[in-house]
Amino acid sequence: MKKDLHPANYRYVVFEDLNNGSTYLTRSTVATEDKTTVDGVEYPLVKVHISSSSHPFFTGEERIVDIEGRVDKFKNRAEAAKKALDARKKSAAKVRVRKSDEDDEDESTTDK
Repeated sequence: MKKDLHPANYRYVVFEDLNNGSTYLTRSTVATEDKTTVDGVEYPLVKVHISSSSHPFFTGEERIVDIEGRVDKFKNRAEAAKKALDARKKSAAKVRVRKSDEDDEDESTTDK
């Protein structure tokens, strides 16, 4: 086997889900400055926004997890687009006044 094939900093690390507070102890090479204590032993801590314990695909529940406001921005754009569409429909639906057939006949006889 090749020597020095595996990384030297492969160690136990705790991953914490910020949505529900669940933690996972596993091995990783991820670099982090944070520390936490689990069962009296100190481990490096990595904070994640979403994991299998909070992701809707794995939990089966539908909830919106939005850290950066992307869902709100999308909803605002969709609402503005709907208002613009309604305004266009309203302006297109305005009744246009046309001359009646009698007025057209009267004008045609006076022109002759």
